[in-house]
Amino acid sequence: MLDALGLDETAEDVYRTLLAERTYGVDELCRALGLDEDRVRQALDQMFELALVRRSSERADGWRAVDPQVGLQRLLNRHNAELEQRRARIIASQAKIAELIADRAAAQGSGSSVEHVLGVDAVIARIEQHAENAGSEVLGITPGAARAAADLEAARRNNARVLERGVTIREIVQDACRYDLATAAHAQWLTEAGSEVRTAPTLPHRLLIIDRRIAFVPLDTRATVKGALQVTDPGLVHTLAAFFESVWNTAVPFGSGPVHDRHGLNPREREVLRLLASGLTDEAAAARLAVSDRTIRRIMNELCERLNAGSRFEAGIKAAQAGWLDA
Repeated sequence: MLDALGLDETAEDVYRTLLAERTYGVDELCRALGLDEDRVRQALDQMFELALVRRSSERADGWRAVDPQVGLQRLLNRHNAELEQRRARIIASQAKIAELIADRAAAQGSGSSVEHVLGVDAVIARIEQHAENAGSEVLGITPGAARAAADLEAARRNNARVLERGVTIREIVQDACRYDLATAAHAQWLTEAGSEVRTAPTLPHRLLIIDRRIAFVPLDTRATVKGALQVTDPGLVHTLAAFFESVWNTAVPFGSGPVHDRHGLNPREREVLRLLASGLTDEAAAARLAVSDRTIRRIMNELCERLNAGSRFEAGIKAAQAGWLDA
């Protein structure tokens, strides 16, 4: 259960035993758990590094567990901070990747491993063509709150054929899609059909990768209707796949509840604070989160209330003083 925080099964067993028995020596832990001394000491060393156990002040050979409300919460906060830092690095790398692809396309010209596909219909047709030949996996990033009914119908039809052949589908959608019934239903269908779907508060540009041999990215991230770049250059596809995995590792499974940090902020609230602190207007922040301006204002009003702030400026100061913007 605690492996995501860096504890293996043995360390978790030792930690639970110490929590129940308060103070134990190494020999007592060995007898209680049926483990040899080396494994117990390795587990204690591991937990000592994570600040989950400490030596007893009453017994020279004794060990005590740090209260989980202190030790585990501190460890969880550290992991959350690392995830936020990784998310910030991912967003910062988005422009560099787009620039790299554009430079390669300009240098190689037509007939190269980076091809311009103009118009939405042409892009859909090209994707369908390559999806029919998918043999192992399809990876996708789909920003936005709502998708057109025709797009959802076409996606479900294509995905069904792909899944029937045993191909793995992993897709990342935006948190806001949970509030659009049709888009949420499609994500639920994908999950029930054996795919993996995750969500994130904000997402970079659209991305589709088939079998890690061909990728599609927008020609213009601000106007995806213009078309897409079809990328077959192995180096670029590898870079885009690594980019996908970075976003995937910071997203949460579709349907799971929001994870609150030590300040009680959920991912959307954290992202609203981050975006507005970076100087974005309500309208720009709403566009990034794929929500309405009204939703942004509601979230900020709630945060002002929790901070007991009379204005956004005061809320920003209090949020910074409280450490809400640290990550």
